[in-house]
Amino acid sequence: MSDPLPHAARASPSTARNRDPILEVLRPRLPANGLVLEVAAGAGEHAVHFAAALPTLQYQPTDADPGALDSIAAWREHARLGNLLCPLVLDASQPDTWPVERADAVLAINMIHISPWTATAGLMAGAARVLPAGGGLFLYGPFIEGDTPTAPSNLEFDQSLRRRNLEWGIRHLDHLVALAATHGLGLSERLTMPANNLVLVFRKT
Repeated sequence: MSDPLPHAARASPSTARNRDPILEVLRPRLPANGLVLEVAAGAGEHAVHFAAALPTLQYQPTDADPGALDSIAAWREHARLGNLLCPLVLDASQPDTWPVERADAVLAINMIHISPWTATAGLMAGAARVLPAGGGLFLYGPFIEGDTPTAPSNLEFDQSLRRRNLEWGIRHLDHLVALAATHGLGLSERLTMPANNLVLVFRKT
């Protein structure tokens, strides 16, 4: 019988649904070894799942929220994976204060639509600073594309986000591409995912 989860460990049904499709995308696109930096790792469930599936990579989860950091630490204690590092405090909007100097890949899952645009700008700047040439920034979530009809469910979700916080909302792909370009990041791949989500892969040029 497995050990019971610590009280601080959070769980999300959406993570159980999306973690395997995301892993299928990441597995052939991540380097064979090195460090993966997850920004806004939330509860830590993705971190545990990916670290277990990718044992040759060091996995560094981060978040700015104390409750999230406690949850990540609890999941890490429960999983006991040697390649899953202690969670670090990281505010995406403050790239000059990031506690990681270098990463071989940067990952942000369901972050940029539930944070201010300044967090997205900081994410791009920070990723450009820590990634090597050719290194990837992977973004997962819903996006609005000018030449593709937006699913009604995503439009409703966008409106609900903006009602909760005027600085939140589903981001436009062309705005992200333009922002990334200012930091030397180019859109390499756009990958369709279940439930009207995408994975966007930006590479440092």
